[in-house]
Amino acid sequence: MEVWEDLRGRDVVVLSWRDTRNPEGGGAELYLEKVTQGLIARGCRVTVFTAAYDGAPVDEVVDGIRYVRRGTKLTVYLEGMRALRRGDLGDPDVVVDVQNGLPFFTRLVTRKPVVVLVHHVHREQWPVVYPGLTGRVGWWLESRFAPWLYRRSRYVSVSEATREELGELGVDPARVTVVHNGTEPAPLTAPGKSPTPHVAVVGRLVPHKQVEHAIDAVLAARVVYPDLTLDIVGDGWWRDELHAYAAAREAGDAVRFLGHVDEETKHDAYERAWLLLLPSLKEGWGLVIGEAGMHHTPAIAYHSAGGTRESIADGVSGVLVDDKVAFTAALMELLGDDRRRRELGKEALSMSHAYSWERAQDGFAQVLCDVIHRRRPLRSLRSARQRERVPVGRR
Repeated sequence: MEVWEDLRGRDVVVLSWRDTRNPEGGGAELYLEKVTQGLIARGCRVTVFTAAYDGAPVDEVVDGIRYVRRGTKLTVYLEGMRALRRGDLGDPDVVVDVQNGLPFFTRLVTRKPVVVLVHHVHREQWPVVYPGLTGRVGWWLESRFAPWLYRRSRYVSVSEATREELGELGVDPARVTVVHNGTEPAPLTAPGKSPTPHVAVVGRLVPHKQVEHAIDAVLAARVVYPDLTLDIVGDGWWRDELHAYAAAREAGDAVRFLGHVDEETKHDAYERAWLLLLPSLKEGWGLVIGEAGMHHTPAIAYHSAGGTRESIADGVSGVLVDDKVAFTAALMELLGDDRRRRELGKEALSMSHAYSWERAQDGFAQVLCDVIHRRRPLRSLRSARQRERVPVGRR
């Protein structure tokens, strides 16, 4: 029996901090939107509970998915537990608990099977975003309490790196299935790279994305490449601090903040850029890497970010470095080597095609199907890596 037949008519409830329409939504929310759309296509009924935000309906149906929005980015957890316990979200066959640092503690209020979706472990982020006691409590909840609470639940991670980190927290790796992100085909854009050296950062403007590292690298490289410019695409609560940082560094017209843009403008930025800079402290996968790859744009990122070790084939489709000094050095080297950049861009395109949302939807649906029917988990659903073309450096 096919997976979609096994799931037809099933009710799935998802609890997530944000949805894609939230101004702070990012790659994690896009992943959730894609896999839930896959569940709808397979005949499921899906309800997503998430935080409210200005201008958003408290209840709406989009592409067959019911959205219920209550609470703020902090109170959403309590509101979600309350709604699930009272039955406001229906009578689910399975619950998906999206753990973005904190889970929704659904195991405390339901006896239905729970699947925990984790993009990455927030070990390094807690002290950056919440210094002091708040961060220590948050890390204890993520690293100690959550693994105990969900000790009998299945997990989905988006990379082997996250799976390994969950294992370090005591989550049995046999209960963690890897379902990689996909990459959306790029829309048509005006072809061609910028005639002068140009790079881009794309993503939410929050502290752990470390956009300051990109600004510093660009300003250092301008000593050799005085025409070099940086576009920063995206928005977030760290925006004002980044503007102040660029001003203090006297970045001037070297750095341009584009803010939150539409898809066409975002892909135009990828197309024009010679390189994508991703100095993020942590990435479960790094969706922007694949999006940039669709435009022959390779990325420079940190090896220690985790998921980047899988979304970038180091030295083949992009470059992974260990620190800020190496980040700047890689930028300067690639700006001066057109042939090398083109080679990396070609493999970045190939890499972006190796991961599809259809495979991700199949993999996620398979996990829910196994949980509902109490089948033993697979160690990993490496469908994209096994069945689709992967650059030679990945084999």
